[in-house]
Amino acid sequence: MFENQQREDVEALLEADTEFRRLYQRHQKLDSKVHDAAIGVLPMDSATLAGMKREKLQAKERLQRMWDTKARQVH
Repeated sequence: MFENQQREDVEALLEADTEFRRLYQRHQKLDSKVHDAAIGVLPMDSATLAGMKREKLQAKERLQRMWDTKARQVH
């Protein structure tokens, strides 16, 4: 996520905005769990996995909206 952005810009927002940081960390944690479930390291039923994927997507969409809002404020 945010691969096309300057690392310094992402880190600055992570440091400046506690909500962005909290949501970013939550997304990273969910991403790791979904990946582990997909490769069979973390046993999980399909309903739980689907819920995690949905929450991960919602977090990503919210992070993108927050990023876009911040970018508009800068320019």
